Amino acid sequence: MEKQPPPESRPGRKRSEESRMAILAAAFELVGEVGYAGLTIEGIAGRAGCGKQTIYRWWPSRAHVLLEALAVKADLHITNTDHGSYADDLRAFLQDTFRLGSRQRVADILRALMAEAQINEEFGRLFRGAFLQRRRDALQVVLDRAWTRGDLPPRPAASTVLDIVFGTLWYRLLATHQPMGDDLVEDLMTTLAQGPHHPAGTPIAPGDQQ
Repeated sequence: MEKQPPPESRPGRKRSEESRMAILAAAFELVGEVGYAGLTIEGIAGRAGCGKQTIYRWWPSRAHVLLEALAVKADLHITNTDHGSYADDLRAFLQDTFRLGSRQRVADILRALMAEAQINEEFGRLFRGAFLQRRRDALQVVLDRAWTRGDLPPRPAASTVLDIVFGTLWYRLLATHQPMGDDLVEDLMTTLAQGPHHPAGTPIAPGDQQ
């Protein structure tokens, strides 16, 4: 009896993943050309070379497609790997985050999805869980590793660090449109990475970690 390939190597699964990535890439490219208001499932399908039914099988709306495309982009471009110290880890995370958020197309998508999340309750829940919390979790890896290493400052509390970083990002994106370059990174480093450190394994007061 011929041995069957494992599920992950079967052609159908590979084609499905290729189709999914083509759709996400098409949505990301197309929104830069026509804007969120002009983005349609029909347009995405045409650019990706697939049928509308393929997109609707995986996502219920254009906002859902863009949300996944943006999540994939963030995972690819924002690092939380170990650079040897909390300061180096945090600086790399901030630089990557603000560099990506400063790209015009990414900034436009972020603003559009935040607006959609305010008027669509179901999408708002997904946006908070699948994107906002996902980015907080990525930074939490940096904080947890610093605590284990013993070089995480006791203040600000970890939950406040998360609020400061992402609060700054969204305030500049939505309210002031001020630049998010190296000067901002260094200002945040002064606020978030100075002061004494927790010795490795030292318990942190309740509420300091999330």
